[in-house]
Amino acid sequence: MIKRRILCPLLFFLLTLPSLHNGAESKPNIVIVITDDQGYGDLGCHNHPTLKTPEIDALALESVRLEDYHVAPTCSPTRCALLTGHWTNRTGVWHTIMGRSMLRENEVTVGQIFKDAGYATGMFGKWHLGDNYPFRPEDRGFTEVLRHGGGGVGQTPDYWDNAYFDGSYFHNKKATKVEGYCTDVFFRYAKSFITEQIEEEKPFLAYISTNAPHGPNHSPPEFAKPYEKMYDTKVAHFFGMIANIDHNVGEMRKFLEEKGIADNTIFIFTTDNGTATGRAVYDGGMRGAKGSQYDGGHRVPFFIHWPNGDLKGGRKVEEITAHVDVVPTLIDLCEIPAPEEVKFDGTSIRPLLESTATDWPDRILVTDSQRVKDPIKWRQSSVMTNRWRLVDGKELYDIKADPKQKNSVAEDHPEVVERLTEFYNDWWAELEPTFGDPARIVLGNPAENPTRLTSHDWITVGSTPWNQAHIRDADAKPANIGFWYLDVESAGDYEIEIRRWPKEGKVSETPIEASIPKGADVPGVQAFRARPGRSISAKQAKLKIGGLELVKDVPEKAAEVTFQLKLEEGPTQLEALFLGDDNQVTGAYYAYVKKL
Repeated sequence: MIKRRILCPLLFFLLTLPSLHNGAESKPNIVIVITDDQGYGDLGCHNHPTLKTPEIDALALESVRLEDYHVAPTCSPTRCALLTGHWTNRTGVWHTIMGRSMLRENEVTVGQIFKDAGYATGMFGKWHLGDNYPFRPEDRGFTEVLRHGGGGVGQTPDYWDNAYFDGSYFHNKKATKVEGYCTDVFFRYAKSFITEQIEEEKPFLAYISTNAPHGPNHSPPEFAKPYEKMYDTKVAHFFGMIANIDHNVGEMRKFLEEKGIADNTIFIFTTDNGTATGRAVYDGGMRGAKGSQYDGGHRVPFFIHWPNGDLKGGRKVEEITAHVDVVPTLIDLCEIPAPEEVKFDGTSIRPLLESTATDWPDRILVTDSQRVKDPIKWRQSSVMTNRWRLVDGKELYDIKADPKQKNSVAEDHPEVVERLTEFYNDWWAELEPTFGDPARIVLGNPAENPTRLTSHDWITVGSTPWNQAHIRDADAKPANIGFWYLDVESAGDYEIEIRRWPKEGKVSETPIEASIPKGADVPGVQAFRARPGRSISAKQAKLKIGGLELVKDVPEKAAEVTFQLKLEEGPTQLEALFLGDDNQVTGAYYAYVKKL
């Protein structure tokens, strides 16, 4: 009886301690903030001459910092590797458009891994790995989602006429009107998600992926104002977007402190590629910018802070690391099961973070910028070690002695070139057989019926209409057409509605041939919507799918043309066109496919 009287109050005290609900004995929470087109140099803590980022600077001083951390030179390719631990080209994502930004269905994301481990998983902002089933974040393990469409606000898959302020985003698949600036909205929804998990005493992973500071450059005026006298509108609003992100990072960290969970939250700040706009002001001490195979295109900041895990104090990790290391490292830090069927291309860098590494290998890592329909060997590539960079298979740089990569020393070090070339050849040979297996949007699945297709995902040899300004411009050239890779999940009767203007928003009833007035502008550079939509000639609608070729006249003032047909199960492709006077050919920028 005495033993029982002692243990019960003690047990009650331990169970009610807030520090143990969200402290050292519980699984750590995770907040990942990744920004878009912000380079290594676009931070005050990296010696920027004018840009002020006090909140991120403070985070850097308190974090473990990866000083030689590499991603892909553009956005979707970085995100797929960051979220799966696999080489970009293994996942099928080597472009940002043209059906090559959709993460293959067999890939397992960090969202799914942590959901299976009992975490709540939230995704807020930019996904850019597919807007259709089975590629959406809600199909890939994220339990709470608020996202825009495509690679940025106002791009073709996004809700019509979105322009950074007061738009509509997809909240758990449903278009939902929001108020405020896009970055503020994404952080606000993330805080709401986190609050719910705290109340339910459930660990969480919040992936906050901002579209800012990707162009077009629109910032809340108060954040751009300090830079307007120094720079043109484009640069001032680029810096303003970063200043706004900095503010939101600070507010999120205060929020976590107020909620009592900051010490047991792994907080990561990073970016997806080199700077898009900032290089003219400051290059961060590197050659190249977004899209480049040189370090300025893919070496980016990475700060990780976790007081309960002793990841703090501003320590620097000098060894080379990469996006493919993030998932295995988080699995290791949180001590959750890794998926049995997955072999990661990256490795856990926990020993580097904790300063316990001994005999760390001289790793070789690869990054490249393909941005083509099918990968091309050595295209805009960098094979990297702690010391060396082999660029395009030809140029060799000693990055420690020559950080701006001015002088190739390939002739002086043939043995290094040979070693890195051999690694790349083996790497390429392993991945190459998968290149001919495109990701296909699934038709006829209840998770998305009807399926909304957009020209962002056209396979084309012409120019891809990836933003809504292109739809307004309606470049009626034969080269500006394309097709979608599809997979009919079940045979049956289908209805395919093709359109020039989408079904949502003010243009839902606008005739195919009609022009539209320009939309309202927003602070910063011209918005995608702030230009008139030109008229086109569309007398017939033509559809090609599954060996069928169908043609219909376009009724006067019709907003859409609808075809009903039977589709067989299996892979196929769809092409939809409008044929006009004087041989005008315009692709149908939007198609809605419904299984009846």
